Amino acid sequence: MKAQQFLEHYGIDKNPFAEEDAQTDPVFKQHCIASTYHPTWDKIYGNPAEPATAIVFGEKGAGKTAMRLQIVRHLAEFNRRHPDQRVFIIEYDDFNMFLDRFRDALPARKRKGDRLLNEWKLWDHMDSILALGVTDLVDRILETKRRPRDSDDETWLDLRALDRLQARDLLLLAACYDQSLGEPFAQRWNRLRRKLHFHTWRSRWPLALGAIVTVAALGLFTYAQGWHAFANYWMYLVILAGWIPWLWKAWNVFLKARGIARQIRTVHHDRPGLQRVLMQFRREEIAGQPLPTQDRTDDRYECLTKFQGILRTLGYAGIVVLVDRVDEPHLINGSAEKMRALLWPLLDNKLLKHPGIGFKLLLPVELSYYIEKEGRDFNQRARLDKQNLVRSLDWTGEALYDVANARLAACSSNAKPPTLVDLFDENVTKARLLDALRDLRVPRHMFKFLYRLIAAHNNAYTDDNPRWKISSEMFESQLALYKREQDAFDRGTGTV
Repeated sequence: MKAQQFLEHYGIDKNPFAEEDAQTDPVFKQHCIASTYHPTWDKIYGNPAEPATAIVFGEKGAGKTAMRLQIVRHLAEFNRRHPDQRVFIIEYDDFNMFLDRFRDALPARKRKGDRLLNEWKLWDHMDSILALGVTDLVDRILETKRRPRDSDDETWLDLRALDRLQARDLLLLAACYDQSLGEPFAQRWNRLRRKLHFHTWRSRWPLALGAIVTVAALGLFTYAQGWHAFANYWMYLVILAGWIPWLWKAWNVFLKARGIARQIRTVHHDRPGLQRVLMQFRREEIAGQPLPTQDRTDDRYECLTKFQGILRTLGYAGIVVLVDRVDEPHLINGSAEKMRALLWPLLDNKLLKHPGIGFKLLLPVELSYYIEKEGRDFNQRARLDKQNLVRSLDWTGEALYDVANARLAACSSNAKPPTLVDLFDENVTKARLLDALRDLRVPRHMFKFLYRLIAAHNNAYTDDNPRWKISSEMFESQLALYKREQDAFDRGTGTV
């Protein structure tokens, strides 16, 4: 008996339990993303008009990634309805590129084992977040990233609203944090400069002065002394004096570029290109500006504030940073200790409560055990009591039953779609189903179990002698087998 034959009997067009990952689940993305929620959804999502931080701990398969996708979808809808109060979304969920660049920036003796992540600091997180945000904003300005109209706002950015100082701030942020690989760094930066109508001809005065003095000195001395002028050291001193302003500027730019390249450890920099870009600013335009040239957070907070000011002028009233998949980087490899070393610097109340920014941290449940072991210093710094903390993304049997029914309805072509209990004979009651689902704990385990159960039932019958109800014996035997595998998975000695 074929699975599709069994499902079509109930008017179900495709298996609603075949997918296990929300990122690749068409049923969730097309049907359930706007209708199926965890009971703590309101606390985690909050009010987009006033972005707030939420910290969520959940086991594998509890729906953290699904919740991230739902937050993105709902924020995009909010942006469409409120074009003057939009929320800028930063998805901080791919740590591999930042960790790889961070490792390359460290001395060889610090790259091994736990030493690597012990060097990770709060400003490394801030640099990574700014890199994602600035690159995305520059992409939107240059129109190099085309987004589907139903996935994010497509409101035109009125660049004329930016004054020269904000244009300068954006260009400085792009010099430090823009990480697009689509074209050479200096070429992309100059495209952004032209888009912002930021003229830099006045920054060339030191270069012009050096050239004018050189030509004038050569002309005057050779006119007065002929070829003997080239033996006169006064001519060279005059030429050198003409180039001193440019040399002084070039030296200061070199120091700034070297400091930026050294201190931003999670971002790759083309130092010669960075120097050429910084040379296009007048000295007074960047003197005293907060550039990330030291190992401290003060400059990063200033950069973050400038980034917020630019976004506010462009119509974005707030920022939401989504943190997910911290257990997946190859340098973490699911290790709770390494996840703790990576994430704990981010748990800083000053950043998590920064005005206009809401962090949504969707973290593995293993990290919640370390929270209980932390002392007074950590608790004073993190202030988790103020962060909308959800200690466990638990699902009740009733909530999982509703999720299963929602997926059946999404895949059904009948006017009255079947419910989960309709697939079983009369010996499998709704109460028994709720007890079983409660033991499975999370949606992923429920999907896997129901998929295996339907497959096992179909394998027990032939096409010419089908049976349309799953028996209680089949249900109990498959449930017992799956729970043994689930227990082995929880102990780390098996898979499900």
